[in-house]
Amino acid sequence: MHTEKADTIIIGGGLSGIYAAFLLAEKKKSFVLLESRFRVGGRILSPEHQGFFADLGPSWYWPMVNPKVSALIQTLGLKGYPQFETGLGRFQARDGHTETIAGYPMDPPGWRLKGGMISLVKGLCARIPKNVIRLNHPVCEIERLGNGVRVTVGRHDQEPKCQLTASRIILALPPRLAAGSILFTPDLSHNLTQAMLKASTWMAGHAKFFALYDSAVWRKIGLSGQGFSLCGPLGEIHDGSSEANRPYGLTGFVGIPALRRKNRESMIHAILSQLPRFYGQEAGQPVRIYYQDWAKEEFTATEYDQRAAHNHPEFQPPSGNTSIWDGTFHFAGTETADHLGGYLEGALSSAQRAVLTAYSLHP
Repeated sequence: MHTEKADTIIIGGGLSGIYAAFLLAEKKKSFVLLESRFRVGGRILSPEHQGFFADLGPSWYWPMVNPKVSALIQTLGLKGYPQFETGLGRFQARDGHTETIAGYPMDPPGWRLKGGMISLVKGLCARIPKNVIRLNHPVCEIERLGNGVRVTVGRHDQEPKCQLTASRIILALPPRLAAGSILFTPDLSHNLTQAMLKASTWMAGHAKFFALYDSAVWRKIGLSGQGFSLCGPLGEIHDGSSEANRPYGLTGFVGIPALRRKNRESMIHAILSQLPRFYGQEAGQPVRIYYQDWAKEEFTATEYDQRAAHNHPEFQPPSGNTSIWDGTFHFAGTETADHLGGYLEGALSSAQRAVLTAYSLHP
């Protein structure tokens, strides 16, 4: 079996893991990042259409309360723009009756990112050595050694792909996903394991859509694009357009629980049948539509995530621990943040905490 040594192993290539890699690269530290998927970004997913990037994961940041995200955007030379909220909203009752209502602007104001949220990941990756990110490297086992840790890459039902040893690891996966998919030797404590399993993975039970149009028909009739429905399939809709030019977009969350959602084709058909009731017939004829069911993503969701958290959960470090195994094992990932967990801000703060703790550094 192929073996490799590194000073630090980062597990997970979402925003938190990539940011930890960026911080380590700044400090000239030796590290390897292991990512299960064929791509980096984790729950940040932004497919491109004619130069526009449709966010199917995190869509907003809030400059007034997200100093780390705002600072990173500036560092990377990126540009944000306010969420479009001018006009009235639409509301659909359980019986399907739809009416126009006053809008509900975000407070504090939400912003979108030019180039999609994936531009954060791209900007960070451009500042990380090319050979340190290993895609298609799912971790199946983490073992504590006398002088560090050993990580086994592969699937539990197959022969291991390779093993890596390091002085420390930064686990930048959702705690619930890690507890349900990785074998730990020695066993993690009962309290820690239970805390990890009980930590909801934000968005893991959700599905999102993004419909693109050549014109914003809703704006022409005085609507903001914001909509809410009690009967579905869409439960929440927003204007997802670019800052100024085409394409224009409608985006939001499916309101049907994961266990009751049908296949992709049926869901898209139902969405295209619902949108005209909100915004007119043209809304049912987008030039492109995207649909992402995060509950079906094996590297995001577990069986415990099939019931989506409709309100943003309160996150905290698992069982109060951010480092275990005498400082060789460090938690990162937005669900382990002690402030704004589940958000992009929490992803950055948890990564910074893990790197500073791992190397006994100060901010």
